[in-house]
Amino acid sequence: MLSRFRFLLPAVAFLASPAFAQDDEVPYWASIRVSEVNMRVGPAESYRIDWVYRRAGLPMKVVRRQEGWRLVEDPDGTSGWILARFLSRERTALVVGMGPAEMRAEGRPGAPLRWRLEPGVTGKLDDCDAGWCQFDVGGRKGYVREDRLWGAGEP
Repeated sequence: MLSRFRFLLPAVAFLASPAFAQDDEVPYWASIRVSEVNMRVGPAESYRIDWVYRRAGLPMKVVRRQEGWRLVEDPDGTSGWILARFLSRERTALVVGMGPAEMRAEGRPGAPLRWRLEPGVTGKLDDCDAGWCQFDVGGRKGYVREDRLWGAGEP
């Protein structure tokens, strides 16, 4: 019985390794998991706090990993270190640009208008295709032009 486990363990480790490899690839998109999180100037709690974010769901671009810390960039271009446990791999996006962004029923210019989203609104991001992204703001779903969303596309 013990000899079976000896062969099973390397097989399980081999099968699990691609999932771990994906986590190592940077850059990638993440979002803030909690309602308040500190951004520090270095990857340890001994470094001073540079910013305090009070917005769960805010998208962040992860540009580097170091132990349990992530070097992130926010939508304004500010970068610093956040503990990895306060970030989620759930894709979110932030409405950017001048004036309201149109959320349409379908991903095309003439589709019925559902809502107008002010810059700064965040929501869950789904698939993007042909310049349009599926976007969910508090259960209100539709399509927004990709160029109006920070957090869409490749990081």
